[in-house]
Amino acid sequence: MGLLSKLKGEFIDIVEWLEDDGETLAYRFERYGNEMKNGAKLTVREGQVAVFTNEGQIADIFQPGMYELTTANLPILSTLKGWKYGFNSPFKAEVIFMPTREAAGFGWGTPGPFRMRDPEFGLLEMTARGHFSFHIMDPEKFIRNVVGTDGEFTKEEIEDRLRKRFVTEAVSGIAESGKSFYDMAQHYDDISQLLKERVDPIFLEKYGIGLDDTSIQSIDLTERSADKVESRDELMFAGSRMNDYERKARADAMLGLANNEGMGGGMAAGGMGMGMGMGMAGQMGGQNQYQGQHQGGMAPPPPPMPAAFYVFINGQQAGPMAIQQLQQMIAQGQVNGQTQVWKQGMPAWAALSVVPELAGLLSAGGPPPPPPPSV
Repeated sequence: MGLLSKLKGEFIDIVEWLEDDGETLAYRFERYGNEMKNGAKLTVREGQVAVFTNEGQIADIFQPGMYELTTANLPILSTLKGWKYGFNSPFKAEVIFMPTREAAGFGWGTPGPFRMRDPEFGLLEMTARGHFSFHIMDPEKFIRNVVGTDGEFTKEEIEDRLRKRFVTEAVSGIAESGKSFYDMAQHYDDISQLLKERVDPIFLEKYGIGLDDTSIQSIDLTERSADKVESRDELMFAGSRMNDYERKARADAMLGLANNEGMGGGMAAGGMGMGMGMGMAGQMGGQNQYQGQHQGGMAPPPPPMPAAFYVFINGQQAGPMAIQQLQQMIAQGQVNGQTQVWKQGMPAWAALSVVPELAGLLSAGGPPPPPPPSV
């Protein structure tokens, strides 16, 4: 080594990091054997932190500011090197600079569909994607668990590791949010906050970083689950239209009866024949009884019609069916407690197991058959 090279190697008197490109998360200040002299100047700019290490051991950490490197402000390094009474120039030490500002632009997305039990539609398959950002909170942990011995550590080197862990927690968080798929789009902010609360302590403990922001870009159904939701919507729409039709038919029948001078004959000829059903019979029963008592020969009102249910089987609507038919279908394994059913008066389709008149059919044998008609 020439004299000039030797002198250059012994006179590193300014330690700083200027080339901060926004992609580097750790920069190791090494000059291939060059040594720092006693009293060298250390400059740590805003948004940076500088960590001194000695043979792989983390020593002193410096926040933004200007420092003169002496035994007084290098207490841990002095202990590691055995400088009991100060040190003489030159000395060797590694300095790692790290940015502490927000590191943004980290995208995440599920590599494939994941399953979630939707409170409204049952088991659904979906995908999700979004972004997150972070900053270094614990430089010592970040160096030990992430940087290692790399001379320069970039965002690209840690992105895949963080993304995989984030996705794992995101899938669990979305599933535990309790939101129906229809409601998720309106609650992206709430779900994003839930994901941040799940992931933040894990990232801090494992990598020494803290999340600044999390966002959900989209949550989408697979084609199969989208078809399932669409079919359910069509059934609910059909049920709603059927309710509207029944209400209109009742109103028309009532209007016809009101304009008919022969109330009893009008009801027998028109009302019941037009499908007024149990609701009309209940509304008119008291009046029929009164007229029967005061007009002598009028017959009592007919008994209420048995409930008839529509059933959604194999992607199609079937019915109406009497309860006895449903009992036989349960025994034959054609329907079960999760089968969707609907009858007049129900606000929407529902699982068979939650309909009071049908729940008992799921027990062994179901209800006994009705007694034979009396002779």
